[in-house]
Amino acid sequence: ATAPLRHWPIVLVGLLGKLFGPIGFAAAALGGQLPWTWAWTILANDLVWWAPFGLILAAARRQAVGSRATSERSRPSVSLALRMARCQNGESLLSLSRRQPRLVVCLRHLGCTFCRESLADLADLRPEIERAGTGIVLVHPGDDERAAALFATYGLADLPRLADPQRVLYQALGLARGSFLQLLGPRVIWRTAAATLRGHFLGRRGGDAGQMPGVFLVEDGRVVEAFHHRDVADKPDYRAIASRLHRRPESGADRASG
Repeated sequence: ATAPLRHWPIVLVGLLGKLFGPIGFAAAALGGQLPWTWAWTILANDLVWWAPFGLILAAARRQAVGSRATSERSRPSVSLALRMARCQNGESLLSLSRRQPRLVVCLRHLGCTFCRESLADLADLRPEIERAGTGIVLVHPGDDERAAALFATYGLADLPRLADPQRVLYQALGLARGSFLQLLGPRVIWRTAAATLRGHFLGRRGGDAGQMPGVFLVEDGRVVEAFHHRDVADKPDYRAIASRLHRRPESGADRASG
C-alpha cells in the first residue's frame, strides 16, 4: 500500500477482480438469478476502483519505461562489467574467461523455484560441460553466504560464484526486470507447479524477484553466445549453449593459421 508503483502486479490483480465482478453480476442479472437493483452494490464496491487502479497502473508503466530508458543509457559495457565482477576468491570474470570458456549462468533470486531447478540441471550436466572444456560460473543477486549454502546442497559449492546485488553484470548483459507475463503469466504458473512437484520448492527470496535470468557463453572477455529467457519459466539447454563454442565455423584467419 505504501509503494503501489513497485507492487503494481497486486494492483493489477485487484483491478481484474473489479472487472470480473461486474461481468459476473451482469451475467447473473441477465439470467434472472440476481435483481438489477443490486447494481448499486457493484457501483460502490467495484466500479469506483477502476479509476484509481487504472491511474496507478498507468503511472507504473510510465515509471518502468523511464527506468528502462535510463538503464539503457547508463548500462556499463560488457568488458567493464566482466572486469569488475569478482568471484568468491577475488578473481575477475574477465580473468576466468581468459583461462577457459565459461558458461555464465545469471540466476534469478535465490528463493525462486526455477533458480533451484537450474541448479539441479547444472549439477547433472556439469561433468559433460566440463569435459568439453567449458567452466561454469554462477551469478546471483543475493547474499553470497546464503548463496554458498544453497549451491552446496546441489554439490556446486566449489564453482566460481559472483554476488551482484546491484545487478551491474545483469544490466551489462542486457538482463532487465520482467513484465507481468514474464513473471506471473499462465506458462509461469503451470511450470511452477510442475517444478514444485519435482521437488524444487519456493524458498525465501534473496534478491530482486523481478529480475530476469539469462545464460551466456563467455570466452576471452567476449560474449560468444547468449540465451535471454522469454519468461522466468524458460528452460535453457545448457549443454547446447556450452557446445556452441566448439561448433562455431573457423574464420579465415583461423584457417590460415591452422
